Amino acid sequence: MNNNEELITRFYSAFQKLDATTMNSCYSDDIIFCDPVFGLLKGEEVRAMWEMLCQNAKDFSLSFSNIQHLDEEYATCQWVASYTFSKTGRRVVNNIKAYMRFADGKIVEHSDAFKISKWAAQALGWKGAVFGWTGWMQRKIKKNAKANLEKFNVNKRNQQ
Repeated sequence: MNNNEELITRFYSAFQKLDATTMNSCYSDDIIFCDPVFGLLKGEEVRAMWEMLCQNAKDFSLSFSNIQHLDEEYATCQWVASYTFSKTGRRVVNNIKAYMRFADGKIVEHSDAFKISKWAAQALGWKGAVFGWTGWMQRKIKKNAKANLEKFNVNKRNQQ
């Protein structure tokens, strides 16, 4: 196993334990992250997202597999997160493909790819199933995710 594969294993093993501190230690200071729910996040936004997701996780389990070392800089892997979506109490099983770029022993770019329409159907029920493919619903999902992240950051700052 090369260093990048070890870093991926460390990241997802920490995620299995909902250990956002260890997850975030795998990232460079200027990490760039993107996924269909949160969109583009940078630096502290990324770290706060993982803290929020780990703190709010309910009935959570995660598996990861198929780590593929593409070259010295890039790797991919598959991961599956199963959890109860807090807003609706509905069970979600999200199949995700991660793409990562590495530099100086850290993850510098991380993007997660999954069908947001499939996620919406599971998380939101019939409304997600009927409207999850629409730009309107996808923008609403992103807006809610970013608002939740901002609220989490405000609460975190107020507690310090």
